[in-house]
Amino acid sequence: MTSPWRAMAGNPLRFLLSSWPWRSLAYLLSGLVTGILWLELALVLVVVGVLLAPVGVGVVLLLCVPLSAMGLAAVERRRLRLLDPRPAPSPHRDPVEAGLRPWLRFRLRETATWRELGHAVLAGLLSVVALMVPFVLFVGGVVQASAPMLVGHGDQIMYGPAGTVDTRGEAWPVAVFGVFMALLGCYALTVAAAARAALDRALLVRPVEEELVDVRASRARMADAFEAERRRIERDLHDGAQQRLTGLIMTLGLAKLDGGGQWAGKAQDEARAALEELRDLVRGIHPSVLTDRGLRAAVESLAERSAVPVELDVDLPERPPEAIESAAYFVVAEALANVAKHSGAGRARVSAHRSRKALRLEIWDDGTGGATARGSGLQGLADRVAVHDGTVRLSSPPGGPTILRVEIPCES
Repeated sequence: MTSPWRAMAGNPLRFLLSSWPWRSLAYLLSGLVTGILWLELALVLVVVGVLLAPVGVGVVLLLCVPLSAMGLAAVERRRLRLLDPRPAPSPHRDPVEAGLRPWLRFRLRETATWRELGHAVLAGLLSVVALMVPFVLFVGGVVQASAPMLVGHGDQIMYGPAGTVDTRGEAWPVAVFGVFMALLGCYALTVAAAARAALDRALLVRPVEEELVDVRASRARMADAFEAERRRIERDLHDGAQQRLTGLIMTLGLAKLDGGGQWAGKAQDEARAALEELRDLVRGIHPSVLTDRGLRAAVESLAERSAVPVELDVDLPERPPEAIESAAYFVVAEALANVAKHSGAGRARVSAHRSRKALRLEIWDDGTGGATARGSGLQGLADRVAVHDGTVRLSSPPGGPTILRVEIPCES
């Protein structure tokens, strides 16, 4: 569904024959009904509340006024679908404590509650004003457009300061002008409805900035949770399985010295191989060099183990946050693994620079190019970077070179 503004800016005939004028009329009329009904309810609550305030019941009724405005706001957010298909989330937060009294105290302290109360007071008046001009234009235009028929039946048509229209010859120009006014009324109706919808969204819908902040906070919490879980697995592997395998190797070594034969030696070799595989697994989860010495040393270790010669350009005045440092390490590890497996490159270069606002990585190789996000396993890498609200850009024309650029926000 397009917006009313785009519909009005398009083909005039298509707009007039579309559902936009009717949807606009339905939006304004339903807003007028709900606004007036709420004003009547609020007036009753205020009057009765003031009268019964000395006995305490009136205070409860007065508190129902802003709460009833919350109900009206919920209806208004649903009505927005007539003109605006975008989601309209409530600006209200969930209270921390359970129970009616904490909920009521929380709601009365929210800015959104009082903003909705102000909107509710204006809702009826806004609907009347929004309907007045389009209604006058449209109805007046329809009346004037029917001037030839009315004159034919002997009626006189008032036409502003010009007086009356008595003949059909005088009525036809009035009819043409009336058609123009009626069409202008359709546009005015849609403009008024779109403006009212924009105001309703501004006052009653949770701002996009707050949603983005919540998404970023949620991503950060997810990243922290992943990091905590990774460290738990690493610690358990180190303190449990690795220690057991180390003890087994020592025991088998003693058995071999005591004449245990070739079987003891073979078992010792297998246990040693299992320990190496376990250490590789732990290193894949989170290398100890990254924890102890930081991203620079970890990238240098990756470059040393790479099957393709790697040139390094690392400028990190200070260490990034732990979760971002871990994500950057796995970006470089995955990229160099892809270079070795798929690119056919003879050399590669890794650059890592940190500014005040971001950590930027660039992995370049002189391979055959043609890499894609699906074919080169970069989708998981992009997902990992997206957790931190980062971006991934890939340039890999046929024939090369391939350049992977990653930027992760990193406030200092």
